[in-house]
Amino acid sequence: MPLDEPEVEGVTHRVITVGDLAMHIAEAGTGPLVLLLHGFPESWYSWRHQLTALAAAGYHAVAPDQRGYGGTGGPESAGQYTILHLTGDVIGLMDALDADRAVVAGHDWGAPVAWNTALLRPDRVSGVVGLSVPYTPRGSTPPVPALRALFGDGFYICYFQQPGVADAELSRDPHATFRRVLSSASGDATSGGVPVVPAGGGFLDICPEPSQLPGWLTERDIDIFAAQFAGSGFTGPLNWYRAMDLSWELTAAWKHAAVTVPAAYLAGDRDVAVSFLGGSTVLDQLETVVPELRLARMLPGCGHWTQQERAVEVSAAMLSFLAALG
Repeated sequence: MPLDEPEVEGVTHRVITVGDLAMHIAEAGTGPLVLLLHGFPESWYSWRHQLTALAAAGYHAVAPDQRGYGGTGGPESAGQYTILHLTGDVIGLMDALDADRAVVAGHDWGAPVAWNTALLRPDRVSGVVGLSVPYTPRGSTPPVPALRALFGDGFYICYFQQPGVADAELSRDPHATFRRVLSSASGDATSGGVPVVPAGGGFLDICPEPSQLPGWLTERDIDIFAAQFAGSGFTGPLNWYRAMDLSWELTAAWKHAAVTVPAAYLAGDRDVAVSFLGGSTVLDQLETVVPELRLARMLPGCGHWTQQERAVEVSAAMLSFLAALG
C-alpha cells in the first residue's frame, strides 16, 4: 500500500494516473461510483467509516488523496491548485475508473470541489453531497481581499496566504498539529466564532492543546494523519488557499450560477465554518442557490469534522440520499 497506509477492513489502495498526477486512492465495494473528497488538513482516512458503509450497501466508494496531499502529492506552484485543476482531477479520476457518472461528496475544502464539479460538469455528476461547507456561488469580488476586509489580516485564510509561514508552523510537529487542530474544532470543544490568528502569533495559537481527545478521535488516528503529512508536508494543501483569487478570476463565466444537480448538505451546529458563513441562516441561503436540494440537516452538537464525529448518522443520511436518486 502507498505510504504504508493504515489497514481498514475491506479498504484497498492503489495509485492511478490522473492527468499529471499519480493519485493515491482508497476504495471499497463494487457498484455505482461514489467519490469522497477530503478537506484540510486531512486525507482519504477521514472517510474511513463511509468507505465501508457505502461498500456494504452496494456502492463503489473511492476516497483519493487530493492534489498536494499524502500519497498523491502535487506541483509546487500555487497556480496549479485552482478550482479548475481540482475539479479537473475529479473528472480525470472518473475517467481513470471508467465511470461516466458519479455521486461526488466532499467535506471542508472537498465540499467546494464537489459543488463546483457539479456546477461545471453536471453531465458527469448524478448527485452532490456537501459536508460542513455549503455551496457559495462565485461573487463579484475576489475572496481573499473580501475576507481581509471583513475579518482582518489575522483571519486564518489571510494568514495562510504568506508563503512558507504556515507551512513551517504546521510541519514543525505534525502530531501536535493534528492533536490540536482536530480537537479544537470538534463539537465538544469549539464555541464557534471567527478563527483569527493573534498578531505575531500562528494558526496553532487558536487551537488550544486539549486536556483529552474527543470521543470520536484516537491517538492512532492522530498518528496516521501525522504520518501521512510527515513526508508530503503542508505546502500543497495550503496552496489551495493561495489559489483562491486566481480561481475567482478563472470562473467569471459562472458568476452567481446555481448548482442544478440533486444535492444534499450536512453540517454540525457547532461547526466554526458554519458559524462565520451564516450560522442558522445557512440552510435558507443554500436553498436559493441549489434548487435541487433534497436533504439538508444540521447535526446537533457536531463540530467541523462531520463524517468522523457523526460517522453512523452521516453514512445513513448519505445512503438515504443515494437510494432516492435511484
